[in-house]
Amino acid sequence: MEKKLYDDCFFVEEKKYGLWSSFDKEGNGIITSLTEDECVRATRWYLKAKQEGEFDKTEQKTYDSFVGGKL
Repeated sequence: MEKKLYDDCFFVEEKKYGLWSSFDKEGNGIITSLTEDECVRATRWYLKAKQEGEFDKTEQKTYDSFVGGKL
């Protein structure tokens, strides 16, 4: 199957069962999606967030919840 190069930085190709996967220039997998358009859109979002350091943040988020009532 033919790979398409997008934005001169990642490839997208159709895989088994009609799924679409994206890969960087070194061949590392990035995103798998149901459609080609969604794969391209999600990969662009992911690479932009990675470039901006979104995944490097060390902030810890904690949540606390309580459910009242008798079961």
